[in-house]
Amino acid sequence: MGILDVIKGLFNRSAAEASTAAHEEKVRVAFKARCEHFKVLLSANKRALETMASQEEALRGEQFFNMSFVRASCTTVLTNVYYMVKNLTALSQNPLHVQLFDRLKEIQQEITASLAPPTVVNGSAYVLPITGIDFSLAHEVGGKMASLGEAWQRLGYPIPDGFVVTASGYRYFLAANNLQEEIDRRLLMTDFSQLGAVFALSASLKKLIVEAALPADLEAAILEHYDQLCGGGEAVRLAVRSSAIGEDAQGVSFAGQYRTRLNITREQLLAAYKEVVASKYDVTALTYRFNRGIPDYEVPMCVGCIAMINALSGGVAYSANPMHHDNGVVVNSVPGLPKTVVDGSAAVDTFRVSRQHPHDIIYRNIAEKQTKLVCAPEGGTAAVALSPEEGTAASLTDAQIQEIAAAALTFEAFYGVPQDVEWAYSPEGVLMILQSRALPSAYSLARRMPPPEDAVVVLEGGVCASPGTASGKVVIVQRDSHMVEFPQGAVLVVEQAHSRWAPILPKVAAVISEYGGAAGHLASVAREYGIPALFGMEKATSLLADADVVTVDADAHRVYAGVVEEVLARKRETHKIFAGSPVHKTLAKCAAHIVPLNLLEPDSPVFTPANCQTLHDITRYCHEKAVEEMFRVDEDIFSERYGKQLRYHGAKLQYFIVDLGDGFISEVKGSYIDLENIASRPMLALWAGMIAIPWAGPPSASARSFLSVVAQSASNPELEITSSSMRMTRNYFMIDKDYCNLQASFGYHFCTVEAQAGAVEQENYVSFHFKGGAAAMDRRQMRVRIVADILTENGFIVDVKGDALSARAEELLPHEALELLNILGYLIIHTRQMDASLQGERSMNMFGDMLRKGIAAVVIQLGH
Repeated sequence: MGILDVIKGLFNRSAAEASTAAHEEKVRVAFKARCEHFKVLLSANKRALETMASQEEALRGEQFFNMSFVRASCTTVLTNVYYMVKNLTALSQNPLHVQLFDRLKEIQQEITASLAPPTVVNGSAYVLPITGIDFSLAHEVGGKMASLGEAWQRLGYPIPDGFVVTASGYRYFLAANNLQEEIDRRLLMTDFSQLGAVFALSASLKKLIVEAALPADLEAAILEHYDQLCGGGEAVRLAVRSSAIGEDAQGVSFAGQYRTRLNITREQLLAAYKEVVASKYDVTALTYRFNRGIPDYEVPMCVGCIAMINALSGGVAYSANPMHHDNGVVVNSVPGLPKTVVDGSAAVDTFRVSRQHPHDIIYRNIAEKQTKLVCAPEGGTAAVALSPEEGTAASLTDAQIQEIAAAALTFEAFYGVPQDVEWAYSPEGVLMILQSRALPSAYSLARRMPPPEDAVVVLEGGVCASPGTASGKVVIVQRDSHMVEFPQGAVLVVEQAHSRWAPILPKVAAVISEYGGAAGHLASVAREYGIPALFGMEKATSLLADADVVTVDADAHRVYAGVVEEVLARKRETHKIFAGSPVHKTLAKCAAHIVPLNLLEPDSPVFTPANCQTLHDITRYCHEKAVEEMFRVDEDIFSERYGKQLRYHGAKLQYFIVDLGDGFISEVKGSYIDLENIASRPMLALWAGMIAIPWAGPPSASARSFLSVVAQSASNPELEITSSSMRMTRNYFMIDKDYCNLQASFGYHFCTVEAQAGAVEQENYVSFHFKGGAAAMDRRQMRVRIVADILTENGFIVDVKGDALSARAEELLPHEALELLNILGYLIIHTRQMDASLQGERSMNMFGDMLRKGIAAVVIQLGH
């Protein structure tokens, strides 16, 4: 070969090498882009699944949420599923994946339809006379006013004359001032878990309504009906009362949530109407709707304007005792206006009456009453002092007690359920019915047990307003600002059983009040929430001022010092008050298009975009196809240069390693990489924890537990990290020198570990996500609780939803991050199939101790 041929060969080789280098650079850039798409898809998948887990937990009905949560969670899932589809189509050139956009759009339309409020068509006059309405108009006048109309129309009982500003009138008022859109916006922006934010929202919304102008024709209609009520004679004073749609419905009493204005003149009427409408946004009402899962649009505010009765006496009658199975009628009464009975601000007379004619009085308790409430000449009400003789006299005669009992039983027979009847005796001595609604009951099955031996009674007596037992730290609340800081699970102690304290009831273990009775609004709400309550406990605020933790036994009318386990053993099951609420139902409708997983087998012919019925199906499809695309082996350069199968002690494992930059010590030829050639410190730390202590197989379980898992569960105990059973499922590492992301499944549970362990402490973190198992949900939840406790003990911030766990630790020194990865490596191996063996607290404690000992050994063995 001549020199010219040699020179030509060198040039040709240089050109070929340059061409190869250019090709490899092109592949490298393309691969880096694919890695970015894959990372974004994995991140979106994680957020979508976490949000689905939040929805599943909410659907259990044990926690409170509002429409903001429903809309936000649906939007979060939709957004992240969109990112998954977008990045899958960018990662892959398969035209089939584009069909996912069509399925996503169709599912989004179904979710949007589920979220849409019902279309309302106004179908009534803005104002209606009360004597012309009945339950056929309840959708326009509300249940409270409709029941008054029924009392007059069907039962012939005297009621105060008056009129109702209807739901159509309410919507017209809001529409004329463009208020609804602004109200919706402010509701959506408010975090209802922060009571301070709710107070601010309440003030702003009430100001918005009170300052808005009534449309001229609505104003004229209200005043025209008032003038007709007067009939050209003496001016009539009014009681202006809420009658919101849904108020007083069975199971959702709205007791004491809205404003009532008493003894109102014509000049005060329009302002009073707006005040009652604005009270829809009182803190008490806002939190009640939130806690009961009732959207704002479902509660249009109708307002009853009825002739004021300057009552001789008034109160509330229960056609059945709400506290006991004795079936007696309970009559609660005070001299003067009945307001002090329902707001819990005064002592009341209580009578229990036989349900059988002639309604014998079988129990009476005459309270020591200090004042009575009367109509003030200038408008409004005034408290008038009672003499000692008046204060200790019965507020009703025996004949009146029996008349009230008979009326309550008549209403019960008419409506078919026990009734809560508000009544008043007019100055002429006529029994007037003011309201009748279904009675929320809270029957107590516990007998009044004697105090346990060695228990210290600190308070005794009073009235059981809501049955049950509970313990907690004593917190005395005297003003609204105290509510903002009220701790979860404390015992609320107040002077008066006022409905203003209702917003914090979801946090409260029990309620103790110096004044009030079982007929008050706060008692009704406490019974709805299943919270023990003792009212009429004299000097409670002073006697408990220095108390720490107490046990409340509402059934026995006692409060004990400290925690009395014997009393708490009678605690009833938690009432899932939120289940079945309107907001809960809306979430259930939306979640039906989000949460169920139907697309299960990737090798099945039905594993296609067209068969994705839910967003969960789309996430499953995207994740599976993205993994296939990312780690496909049809491109030799990609598979050999970038995607490597892990080889450990000569064994080829189903762990595939993707180098994102400098994750390998030296260049790797071929398809396999040995562990010794891994440069990623986070991956090596995680792996070290996985292999530090060989796994001896699943913990021993009963035959029943074992069979409950599944027939295909791996029964081979030789499930060490290098054994064949660990090479059945592909697991993926994406690494660089300071970064690691593991996507893996171990014995029916799935986990993701992501970590950064570099030189900059503020950028370092360890993130762990864990879900699944083959056992029943309760056993999977037990396993998650064990893991959650251990991770919390080791510095992670942990969030558990069902059988899903998310944990994160941030701003770590490198050695701290590596130690946490050692711990995670140990846990993900040694918690495999543990759910099959868990059978209760005892086994949880045993396995928890076993894992803690193992972690201690690993930390010593691998100490950084």
